[in-house]
Amino acid sequence: MNTASGDRLSPNAIRRVVIVGGGTAGWMTAAALSQHLRHTGVRITVVESSEIGTIGVGEATIPTIRRFYAQLGMTDAEVMTATQASCKLGIRFTGWSGAGSDFIHPFGLYGQDLRGVGFHHYWAKQRQTGDQTPLAAYSLGAALAFGGKFIEPSPTPPSSLSVFDWALHLDASLFAQHLRRYAEASGVERIDARIVDVQLRPEDGFVRAVTLGDGREVEGDLFVDCSGFRGLLIGEALGSAYEDWGQWLACDAAFAVQSENGPGMEPHPYTQVTAHAAGWQWGIPLRHRAGNGLVFSSAHMTDQQALDALMPNLMGKPLMEPRRIGFRPGRRDRAWVKNCVSIGLSAGFLEPLESTSIALIENGIERLKSLFPDKTFAPSIIDEFNDQSAREMERTRDFIILHYWLNGRDEPFWQERREAAIPDTLARKVELWKARGQFVRYRWEMFHPASWLAIYDGFGVLPEQLDPAVEGLDPGQLANSLHQMKASVAETVARTPSHAAFLARLDRPVAA
Repeated sequence: MNTASGDRLSPNAIRRVVIVGGGTAGWMTAAALSQHLRHTGVRITVVESSEIGTIGVGEATIPTIRRFYAQLGMTDAEVMTATQASCKLGIRFTGWSGAGSDFIHPFGLYGQDLRGVGFHHYWAKQRQTGDQTPLAAYSLGAALAFGGKFIEPSPTPPSSLSVFDWALHLDASLFAQHLRRYAEASGVERIDARIVDVQLRPEDGFVRAVTLGDGREVEGDLFVDCSGFRGLLIGEALGSAYEDWGQWLACDAAFAVQSENGPGMEPHPYTQVTAHAAGWQWGIPLRHRAGNGLVFSSAHMTDQQALDALMPNLMGKPLMEPRRIGFRPGRRDRAWVKNCVSIGLSAGFLEPLESTSIALIENGIERLKSLFPDKTFAPSIIDEFNDQSAREMERTRDFIILHYWLNGRDEPFWQERREAAIPDTLARKVELWKARGQFVRYRWEMFHPASWLAIYDGFGVLPEQLDPAVEGLDPGQLANSLHQMKASVAETVARTPSHAAFLARLDRPVAA
């Protein structure tokens, strides 16, 4: 980083950024800020202790991760090689509506809209004739995932029927290391030490410095709290309260364990999410190992019962002892207080059901970049950051609640989730969908209508009324159009190579 250019900064400009905590959140923040501020002379320091492990609950992402590292000049092949990644076309939900239920939430569209009317209205109209073709048959992303196939999307898709996206299953610790190398090459300083105290300025309560175990003080103008659940700065030092969402999301614990890839196992191009008696189990295939875990409600299941459910169903031989992680779903009431911004788990936590953890980090970083302050720390900037952060967390929370509320299982845990009250923001969405098949869009939403459609359809919740525009359609013409769409998707899947073949081609230049 060109420190000489710091002479051109205004007197009120931020000159020193201190990131407390490394891991995925810390090094994503360091890499992104070092690139964003590369010509300003701003000094960035990451303080992390190699004695403190990272959480590593989830290693699945959503497609925004690829845009994040592309902004840093990294390619898909580079990141996949560095992190032993496999491809992810969506999430496969098994058993959420009882035995035999199975659907995929793909990263892509369904069918083709026509004359401003969503495809699902045409599909639902066709179902009235007795045609039971599943909605997933009209989604290239879902069909590829079910078929174990993978191909990169066309940069110029000929129609919406060809539109899908993809993400990564990655080793989060390797990802953090890759970003650390990038950040340090960009001039970011790393200090390996424990923080034993936080020094506040007596005149205004701003963070002045963090004190290390050896007595050194690291001063800064702007502090970014990436210290995880603890919230060392944002919570302990600055008093941002934690808003508990346990009344809506009852799971409060997880066991995580890594496993070998079984003999001949080919990584599937989706995250597996399987419901159990009091929560759900994940399976994430990487190229060098697999990630497994079980999320559960401790009020409905003991630790031993959770382990008994998890360990016989790993994707291979365990490589470690299961690690228990306790958590409280919720968020800080203020993600930014004075001169401290919280990113990652320090700002809040949602269980990794829809792989949102890393995406929330990405979005927090983007907000910080767009609202980057000076030393005056204008209240309007802080207020806007906090409002955007709160709304995004709430909208993401609602999407996760929907999975539990629509479930069709019989166990007490699931019955309670089905009967529980839901937030008004979610109730409004569900009511409009049921009444008219329309989607409510709020500001700062992570999930688009196609994702909501995937969940509604996966749980068999169809609208009671369709758009009037579909009522006068010629039945034969409608049936023929949908048949052609379905055939086009099936033909594309049939000629697409397997996910394993794609990964093998990715490895070939490395081997050479």
